[in-house]
Amino acid sequence: MIKDFKEGQSFTSPLLLTQVSKGLTNAGQPYLTLSFQDKSGTIEAKYWDVSPSIESLVEPASFYQVQGDVIAYRGNLQMKIESIKKLNPETVTLSDFTLSAPLPLEDMEATLKQTIQSLEDNDYRQLVQTLIDKYYDKFIVYPAAVRNHHEFTSGLIYHTLSMVKIAEFFIQTYPPFDRDLVISGILLHDLGKTVEFSSPIVAKYTKEGKLIGHIQWMAAEVFSTGEQLNLPREKAMLLQHIILSHHGKPEFGSAVPPMTKEALLVHMVDDFDAKMTMIDKALNQIEPDSFTPRLFTFDDRSFYKKK
Repeated sequence: MIKDFKEGQSFTSPLLLTQVSKGLTNAGQPYLTLSFQDKSGTIEAKYWDVSPSIESLVEPASFYQVQGDVIAYRGNLQMKIESIKKLNPETVTLSDFTLSAPLPLEDMEATLKQTIQSLEDNDYRQLVQTLIDKYYDKFIVYPAAVRNHHEFTSGLIYHTLSMVKIAEFFIQTYPPFDRDLVISGILLHDLGKTVEFSSPIVAKYTKEGKLIGHIQWMAAEVFSTGEQLNLPREKAMLLQHIILSHHGKPEFGSAVPPMTKEALLVHMVDDFDAKMTMIDKALNQIEPDSFTPRLFTFDDRSFYKKK
């Protein structure tokens, strides 16, 4: 397993290729930067002096038998590949290569059902149920991101329910809040990622994801579905505002900044849950009494893992 790799180790392992990019050395020699994963984690790899036949062989979302060495580079473990062979996907067990949510899916489905039923406002409950039902099959298995946070199978529902749990604390601690508006906003805020992403495994951005994006997609869905259900315009607008503002700032993808107490809470809880997950991911890949690599999301700060 990737989590067991040690510096200086030679290995031969079946791995899932998730990303690939091509480059040239200063001497003009072609090389590949590859990202691999199994169910225990991810690791970057370099393949130097690659031939055209190898370049045409590698493609994301494919399985390979990889041989090489584990080295340390700028505080990170990295693979130096010596050879690579494509595997028949029918010969591998998919669950050995995919990261998954830390909770059983059936438990999360039950919690989702209870959360929707807990909405006292019939308008919001009906709207949320209608949209969740429309995208349900993808919502329960898709990741919450292509990379960085909750980028695993069922990461989207896991991230959503984690936010609900966190928000409940703040709703009780800092009243008054319109709880039904907050919870409805959380349940729908990332639902558009079922359209923005291509699949639950090695997700890529779709055409809709690149040209429209999950925020604008779901804001439009709330409007059109609200019209069909005769949802009061004020309620639909407040819910649209949460979706349009949940990234906080225009430079992070929001159409507008949060301008209601409920929208601000959803944005802050979303940001908090994502960042805690990113830190945990980095800490899980290092030994105690050491620092993580610099994390771009945190202004290139490193985080210390205590003994």
